[in-house]
Amino acid sequence: MTPDDLVLTPRGVRFAGRVFPCTIGKGGLSSTKREGDGATPTGAHHIVGMLYRPDRILKPTEWAIPIGPRDLWSDDGRDSHYNTLVSAPYGFSHEKLRRADPLYDLVLITDWNWPNAVPGCGSAIFIHQWRRPGYPTEGCIAFRRDHLRWIAERVFLGTRLIIPQA
Repeated sequence: MTPDDLVLTPRGVRFAGRVFPCTIGKGGLSSTKREGDGATPTGAHHIVGMLYRPDRILKPTEWAIPIGPRDLWSDDGRDSHYNTLVSAPYGFSHEKLRRADPLYDLVLITDWNWPNAVPGCGSAIFIHQWRRPGYPTEGCIAFRRDHLRWIAERVFLGTRLIIPQA
């Protein structure tokens, strides 16, 4: 592990000499992640992208991509584009990235089950804003808005996210 890694600890995520409180999936940590189990997958993952809402926040880095009104994330294991960014209208099950709430105003995309997704092994494992302290996610890692912004401004493509087994 290096200081440039995001490392989940019992106190939060350690990154760049700081520890940030976070929330994880309602299903806890899992080494056998499945679609819909609410678990956060363990292992060493990487940041492979960043999305943001240009109508709500300033661009956090040069490599961040704006979220548009038609942007979706496929979560349907029957879809050949499972666990990737897709556009509306879309015939398979998906998650809207442009949400009414602020959870996805800034999203770091991980390489969990990507780029060659195995159907049913989980999709949309992101780093995003939390709803409130202690409120679990559907499998993502979530932070307070200002902490997420601080992290996003300092990570780079390929930054490791290390989630040890419980």
